[in-house]
Amino acid sequence: MPLQLRRGNVKPADSNSVEKKIKRGNAQRQGSWFRRLRGWLLLGLLLGLLLLSAGLAWLYSSSDDDITEVWVRQSQLLQEKKFFEVPCSEDYENYQRYPGCTPQKCGRAVTDTVVTREEAERIRRIAERGLALGGSDGGASILDLHSGALSRGQHFVNIYRYFGDQIKDVFSEEDFQLYRTMRQRIQEAVARTFGLDVSRLYLTKPTFFSRMNGTEAKTPHDEYWHPHIDKVTYGSFDYTSLLYLSDYGSDFGGGRFVFMDGVANRTVEPRSGRVSFFSSGSENLHRVEKVHWGTRFAITVSFTCDPAHAITDPALP
Repeated sequence: MPLQLRRGNVKPADSNSVEKKIKRGNAQRQGSWFRRLRGWLLLGLLLGLLLLSAGLAWLYSSSDDDITEVWVRQSQLLQEKKFFEVPCSEDYENYQRYPGCTPQKCGRAVTDTVVTREEAERIRRIAERGLALGGSDGGASILDLHSGALSRGQHFVNIYRYFGDQIKDVFSEEDFQLYRTMRQRIQEAVARTFGLDVSRLYLTKPTFFSRMNGTEAKTPHDEYWHPHIDKVTYGSFDYTSLLYLSDYGSDFGGGRFVFMDGVANRTVEPRSGRVSFFSSGSENLHRVEKVHWGTRFAITVSFTCDPAHAITDPALP
């Protein structure tokens, strides 16, 4: 007897229910895909916000939003001196006044005609040779040929005592003669601009070479970027000058000189051979931007009206 398969009561498939299941499955798959996409979008948005916040924080911390005017650009070659007069502060009233010298006219000036670029290059080589004998562990090193002070590690040494007769292998009499010539020209430019009797204007200390780079500060001496007033820091100062020995934008980034005039700060971009000078009171509050890359060389040449604080030009021992 042939085997017969018994068939139960099988209901035919409901096409509507099949379609519902298919749609429900598609909806679930689409919902899962949308949830994943939404998750990725939210994650991307959060990462974007974090990057934006970090970028804004870096921009805020590294930019100089308070600078509203580049007063003199590196690309400019000034054929004539640029001068900006400001009212004198009361700082000078706290010191003995010297007729023909104590500031009656205050301001700041920039000139590119006192020292040539070739002379500036020779002066820079003097600084490089001297600073190669030491150098700060931080981002700012100084060399003072008058006192002999040289940054070395986190301290200072006197190059004339520390190196003795070997210093004559580093510097020559021609180097010191060029230094004296540079100082004399700057002194005459300061006296001419402010209407002074040049014979009553004296070189004072500290007068020094500086080398700045982006290395992290190790001591307070390395923190050159703080706003300050020269007459407050050094009571003997009446006029301050700087000779730049490297070029902003090609030798270094950052490191611009900023006169802080409230909402109208004025910036000087260093140019090799450029001389900037100003009356030293609080009418010329200033700072130097942090150097971000490269190396910035300059020499600060300081002047006083008080003969008791006068110093002589440096000379080989």
